[in-house]
Amino acid sequence: MTVEYIRYRIAEEQQPAFMEAIRSAHQLLAAAPDCLNYQLAHCEEDPSLFIWRIEWTSVEQHLIGFRKSPEFGAFFQLVKPFYQSIQEMNHYAVVM
Repeated sequence: MTVEYIRYRIAEEQQPAFMEAIRSAHQLLAAAPDCLNYQLAHCEEDPSLFIWRIEWTSVEQHLIGFRKSPEFGAFFQLVKPFYQSIQEMNHYAVVM
């Protein structure tokens, strides 16, 4: 298993649209066989920060499987408006 972390800085006026996009994207993740779990966290100290945590069966299945799936086109259209707001997007191995 690998965990993808995507850190966003979203301006207050964009947050309602961002939240709606993530809600819709979650439906597409739920349909992806290699997506194991997902959650969005909102920072309590800095309300412009969000972290999207997505568990995948492997990096390869995320990058090759999901990104080549029929769901990815719709998924990317939802999150594309917030692409410039990404501060980090990486895969992490769980070590503990």
